[in-house]
Amino acid sequence: MRDWLKFYIDGEWVDPASPATIDVVNPATEAVCGHVSAGSAADVDRAVAAAKKALPSFSQTSREERVELLQAILDAFAERHDDIARAVMEEMGAPWKLAKGAQTFSGMNHIKTTLRALKDFSFDSTHRTTRIVREPIGVCALITPWNWPVNQVACKVAPALAAGCTMVLKPSEVAPFDAMIFAEVLDAAGVPAGVFNLVNGLGPEVGAAMSQHPDVAMVSFTGSTRAGVEVAKNAAPTVKRVAQELGGKSANILLDDVDLAAVVRTGAEECFENTGQSCNAPTRMLVPADRMDKAAAIAAEVANRICVGIPTREGVEVGPLVSEVQWDKVQALIEKGIEEGATLAAGGTGRPEGLDTGYFVRPTVFCGVNNAMTIAREEIFGPVLSIIPYADEDEAVAIANDTPYGLSSYVSSSDLERARGIAARMQAGMVHINYAHLDSMAPFGGYKQSGNGREWGPMGIEEFLETKSIYGYEAQSA
Repeated sequence: MRDWLKFYIDGEWVDPASPATIDVVNPATEAVCGHVSAGSAADVDRAVAAAKKALPSFSQTSREERVELLQAILDAFAERHDDIARAVMEEMGAPWKLAKGAQTFSGMNHIKTTLRALKDFSFDSTHRTTRIVREPIGVCALITPWNWPVNQVACKVAPALAAGCTMVLKPSEVAPFDAMIFAEVLDAAGVPAGVFNLVNGLGPEVGAAMSQHPDVAMVSFTGSTRAGVEVAKNAAPTVKRVAQELGGKSANILLDDVDLAAVVRTGAEECFENTGQSCNAPTRMLVPADRMDKAAAIAAEVANRICVGIPTREGVEVGPLVSEVQWDKVQALIEKGIEEGATLAAGGTGRPEGLDTGYFVRPTVFCGVNNAMTIAREEIFGPVLSIIPYADEDEAVAIANDTPYGLSSYVSSSDLERARGIAARMQAGMVHINYAHLDSMAPFGGYKQSGNGREWGPMGIEEFLETKSIYGYEAQSA
């Protein structure tokens, strides 16, 4: 049982202002596996005050000092890598291979990438007689989700530190333990008191207090579009910057010249990874109408062979959904797909055979989906693939773009130029050609209701900077 009832404020582990706890549930067993304290506005005030006090000193540190600090964090993280992975596996149900090799690895990789970006980052330049300076924006509120927990913590904290900002983190109350270990990592690395602070709690209490706080200059939020709207509303009266990475409903266009078996298998596997709980998952597979039945059969074969089970067991590829709330939501949307006339090619409602306890779901494939159906419009956040037929390339692009979201998209073709042409027409912040891997030095973020701003690499640092023009910095020539 993990009972982590203190907050990390001003370099110390401190008691909350008022005693109240939140149960953390292991989604594979449905049993409470620990507790964290539920913070309040008073705890946020204390954390923000610590960050505000630390800002004048930390904001003036040199690039070299911050490079040294990030390297120390990277070294300390490596020592706790498996501890963090075990926490992720327990709190959100990621199978061990995923928890260690992807979830926790990606967190460490963001620190490494930010360190590399910082070494080459330009904080100032001169144009004629004007000096253009990029300075830390100030105290930042960082609000992170449960689906890639330490990944999202690291890809906010590391660039904020690189920029010279101080911060308060609210990790998800659903999966908070990895963030608590991360706080220990920062403490061990020698992050100065007050630069990083952590307060656990619920969004309507702690999240709202952070986004409304007059001494917070910026909110960086990752989560649902619905919650992102509330964050923006709370931040608006103080006109603070809000950077958001929100929902997605990514289209995956398979052109008629592909090796259908190979690209459908890859697309289905990527849709089901992390139990479908990834905002950039390719959940809408668009295929030529005359190849839809074949594509559905291939995707169904993937869904039926995937090993769903207890995260600690060898060979398990897909664990449970993170919570009962999420399980109920996914079940309701699968039922909606059936009700609206989509053809169920694999999976369906209920738990997989032999898994009567835990929030496990059956990897599900629908075909004959049209883009007006609920399962094609709403972000399901579960292992549910919708296969949509199209007549020609123009219709495929139109269907792909017919969504309120615009985070990620995919296109596969044996002709690279053809794929590039489709990529240029897709309204999304990221396009994967032939399932190209993410590039941690490239910007991550979306169009439309998928958010604003960008994370990762140099642009991740830029999000935490303000720009100042100093006129007459250089003497005018005679």
